[in-house]
Amino acid sequence: MQLASIEQGLADLKSGKFLIVVDDEDRENEGDLVMPAECVTPDAVNFMVTHARGQVCMPMTSERLQELDIPMLPSVNSDSAMPTAFTMPVDYVVDTTTGISAQDRAATIRALIDPAARPQDFIQPGHLFPLRYHTGGVLVRPGHTEAIIDLCRLAGMYPAGVVCEIMKDDGTMARLPDLLMLAKKHSLNILSIADLILHRRQHDPEAREDG
Repeated sequence: MQLASIEQGLADLKSGKFLIVVDDEDRENEGDLVMPAECVTPDAVNFMVTHARGQVCMPMTSERLQELDIPMLPSVNSDSAMPTAFTMPVDYVVDTTTGISAQDRAATIRALIDPAARPQDFIQPGHLFPLRYHTGGVLVRPGHTEAIIDLCRLAGMYPAGVVCEIMKDDGTMARLPDLLMLAKKHSLNILSIADLILHRRQHDPEAREDG
């Protein structure tokens, strides 16, 4: 199975389908299920929890996090120059219960991109971890957080997404052979961050301006 082109990946995202995004084998060498935040439903959250099994997180821009007064969590003892930028986890408080169900997490995701939402609409800590996007995207940090927001922007969608690390049945991290099997089973496409970096360098005016 070949990896999907960026164009195919963008078409999938626009139609509300999941993508599997893989990073470099010299980095995490892992795959995440990703989807634009505006497409998320309770069924989508349940699919991530059931088939990916990792932590469901929501990459967002720093501007939106500031609007909602969601603070960063400190990074301690990290061996990475640019670790995943976790924020305080949140739950939406309107028409939700414990915050952990697929229904509640989908409601929280939808609320986080709702322009009418206010800081008081969320409790901290909650069950959903927003992640801060690094300005410059995959050209600055080749991570899944940056990849999904770069993809959303290229697709003309709201710049926020959901990501979930993919694990195997035994709880260990899935690698490319495992990801290929999952993709085939659920008719999903796989896209690489390396290809996204190349695409941005070739086609993105912002990337060309940055040199």
